Amino acid sequence: MSANVPELLDAWRMVAARRRFDGRIPLASMDRLRGSLLDTDGECSYSLEFGRDDVLQVAYVELRIDAQLPMECQRSLQRFLLPVNLVQRLGLIRNEAEEAALPPDYEALLVPEDGMLRAADLVEDELVLAVPVVPVAPGSEMVESDWPATEQELSKASPFAALAALKKQ
Repeated sequence: MSANVPELLDAWRMVAARRRFDGRIPLASMDRLRGSLLDTDGECSYSLEFGRDDVLQVAYVELRIDAQLPMECQRSLQRFLLPVNLVQRLGLIRNEAEEAALPPDYEALLVPEDGMLRAADLVEDELVLAVPVVPVAPGSEMVESDWPATEQELSKASPFAALAALKKQ
């Protein structure tokens, strides 16, 4: 993680001060994300901006994340870099009951009782959510979906042919 970003941030103090942090995290340091990647070459750049909504006075942290995640295309089985550029505004809440009061474009972030957040965990959470279930490289060609039967398969008698003959009787 970048040297200018503290490992732990007091969420409520950062909101009051309207602080902003910019940093970089190597992909190799993200344990939960590592299992979804083909390899851990590269890093992620991010910014965290703490503030309070002017209209509703909702405390938030806004994450901006730019990364190139090394994935394996499930069509071609080749390595490709999945671009991840996202902006996510997380509404800071103290308990689950406060979640209903958040505006619709905010995601809830339950802040621990001590108010301390790890910037690396916030970034890793968003990257884990950005990984597709089935990674496919842009521009990769679809595999032929029609698999014609071979002569040998066609010449074999169907195991249900006897049942079909009984049904006709």
